[in-house]
Amino acid sequence: MFDPEDLAAIREAKAEWETESHDPAVDSAGQRHAEFTTDTEGQSVDPLYTPADVADLEYDADLGFPGEEPFTRGVYATMYRGRLWTMRQYAGMGTARETNERFRYLIDEGSSGLSMAFDLPTQMGYDSDASMARGEVGRSGVAIDTLADFERVFEGIPLEEVSTSMTINAPAAVLLAMYVAVGDRQGVPRAELRGTIQNDVMKEYIARNLYIYPPEPSMRLVTDVFDFCADETPKFNTISVSGYHIREAGSTAAQEVAFTLANGIAYVEAAIDAGLDVDAFAPRISFFFNAHNDVLEETAKFRAARRLWARIMEDRFDAADPDAKRLKFHAQTGGSTLTAQQVENNVVRVAYQALAAVLGGAQSLHTNGKDEALALPTERSVRTALRTQQILAHESGVADTIDPLAGSYYVESLTDGIEERAREIIEEVDRRGGMLPAVESGWVQRRIREVAFERQREIEEGERIIVGVNAYETDEEPAIDLQEVDPDLERDQRERLAAVKADRDADAVDDALADVRAAARGDRNLLPPIVTAVKRYATVQEVCDVLREEFGEYRPESGSTAM
Repeated sequence: MFDPEDLAAIREAKAEWETESHDPAVDSAGQRHAEFTTDTEGQSVDPLYTPADVADLEYDADLGFPGEEPFTRGVYATMYRGRLWTMRQYAGMGTARETNERFRYLIDEGSSGLSMAFDLPTQMGYDSDASMARGEVGRSGVAIDTLADFERVFEGIPLEEVSTSMTINAPAAVLLAMYVAVGDRQGVPRAELRGTIQNDVMKEYIARNLYIYPPEPSMRLVTDVFDFCADETPKFNTISVSGYHIREAGSTAAQEVAFTLANGIAYVEAAIDAGLDVDAFAPRISFFFNAHNDVLEETAKFRAARRLWARIMEDRFDAADPDAKRLKFHAQTGGSTLTAQQVENNVVRVAYQALAAVLGGAQSLHTNGKDEALALPTERSVRTALRTQQILAHESGVADTIDPLAGSYYVESLTDGIEERAREIIEEVDRRGGMLPAVESGWVQRRIREVAFERQREIEEGERIIVGVNAYETDEEPAIDLQEVDPDLERDQRERLAAVKADRDADAVDDALADVRAAARGDRNLLPPIVTAVKRYATVQEVCDVLREEFGEYRPESGSTAM
């Protein structure tokens, strides 16, 4: 992209500037740090960047144009000039009724997509009346036991008009089946259902530990979802490969990209092994990334991830359809960056993180409420979080041109650096036999844990400033309203579940569960019998228990997981 003689002249001029201007100024006035580094990578940050720092950049091969390979500058030709990102606000409020009310509120306030949080028992495949569920029903999201709960969540919300993202993994097939069943009840053609099912169990083994089954049958469930949706719900994203939780566990930006894409590789390989055509299923793979505090590093991270995934899909899997190479992603602002101290500061953090996601070309975005370090967000804090996105979209100007930071010598250098380090990590994963062996051995978890430990040490020793936590502290904290969980919620949910069980056709449920068992023992796709079972009001746990009995439960080797 640059003339060699021009680059030589720039290098010579920069050296002269350093000697005659920069270094004397540092000697005279000093500088804030002895060394400047990016927020999570620890990549050294030079005082000035020039074309010489991106001398190897080739425009067509490395940047290109929006909507064209390698998609560095965006996956669509018009990006936000044609359509803004989907503004999602994560919501799951204890009961189905409360969640329905919050969804309706968000739609009225201008949210363009729904994002559904489930409580811990639902995420683990337990019903609200299970002994394992005591004390957790409706605490971290909505409690879903049967299709009756799902019907209540979406009462008055036409599914043909909304896009719904569901953060559910080990029991993803069951919750997707319920969504399809609600659509059927509403008379919505399955081909018109839009949304995303997270369905990413690999990251559960790495960072969250909300798994149920061993890896092999878990991967079968994932690929059965791929196959079912390709035929039945072609507008529904069949997986959201999640780097968000990897980053929340403490990873660097490059590790987030590398381990997320390595998980993506594992899913693509499993689908191909199951006989699926890469160009048929890969376009419905989506990704989920974290948006952290270092605005320019995060922007570069998203650009690097897009470029690297396009190259992986072409080089490894011979994907021919450009749609199979587009990395489409949802971003959420960093939950781990929220502080309980001076919660108002979180509004500022979220705004900058959202800016990074938009500058990086996100397809959808969730902005955290300021109070989420303490409780589920209140309506007021959710509205402020949504308004943050709307102000970015309509007042800031950052959505008016595509990839506005492209060509910045610093941002392009960061993009190259993150891609290079992520590629090196993926190559190490390959040497270890792939992502599954790397996770089962604990290597991935140890790499993340080492970074998290070092970051915490830096905070405790004051090397890393967290405003309001270890610097600029105040003695008094203003009183804030927090979302409260109804103490009778768990009892009421159990009573509703008991009523559904008493009213349903028990023989029909037994027959449907027997068909799920037969499919699990054979090689039939599990989704059709699961859809039938949930339509007969089989519970989440009843379906998951059948699969537990057939597939077993995952028990990691001692020391293999760290989170």
